[in-house]
Amino acid sequence: MARFLLLVALVVNLLSVASAAAQDYPTRPVRFIIPFGPAAAADIAARLFADRLAARWGKPVLVENRPGGDGLVAITAFIGANDDHTLLWSPAGTFAVHPYEHDKLPYDAERDLLPIASVSTIVLAMSTSVSLQLTTISDLVSFARAHPGKLNAAAANGNSDFLLFGFLKSAGLDVLKVPYRDIMQAPNDLAEGRIQVLMTSLAVVQPHMQAGKVKVLAVTSRKRSPSAPDVSTVAEAGYPALELDSPIGLFGPRHAG
Repeated sequence: MARFLLLVALVVNLLSVASAAAQDYPTRPVRFIIPFGPAAAADIAARLFADRLAARWGKPVLVENRPGGDGLVAITAFIGANDDHTLLWSPAGTFAVHPYEHDKLPYDAERDLLPIASVSTIVLAMSTSVSLQLTTISDLVSFARAHPGKLNAAAANGNSDFLLFGFLKSAGLDVLKVPYRDIMQAPNDLAEGRIQVLMTSLAVVQPHMQAGKVKVLAVTSRKRSPSAPDVSTVAEAGYPALELDSPIGLFGPRHAG
């Protein structure tokens, strides 16, 4: 938490310096658009930053949740605003994988998105329902191979989805993909056994893990998470190809009208 608050302070200072050079920006309320629902890891981080920036700027900083559409709902809302007081708060993985998943996109990342700051990193976790009684990724692979078509899986949009289902496909596993408009519903479904596999941020499954309803098999980060030191990394589990950090960035429009 101390490291996270330090990141908050650093980015707030960075944006304050930038605003001083931009003729007293902001002149009115600022809006953060987020491609996830309330209580997602990105949402929690955005609200912490919004509170600090509002105090520093003396202007409201509003957080607007726009889940759904594989992140495209939020991105198109941000681009459509065409306003330098409307910013996109998003993991870079939300749109980094879009060219691999969609034949046609309603935006061009290089043309439409201006990176402002790298804010923090989300720890991604691969989790299963405790009803499966699995303890490792290898256990999951073996179970899925022995029970084709019997498992339901879900993932947060962007790199989580790309990573999980790319892994399942490369392993030749028949697992049904369950789409969610708001991935924040998935941890409860995992805990109740309605889905059996989930890849999303560690933060949103950790309460269920602590309650003994969800088993976190591994995290995708290079190092173990301080908040879950007993959970191995994917590299330690023997699957280094699943290693992935998920940075969150703040983006502005390149050409605001």
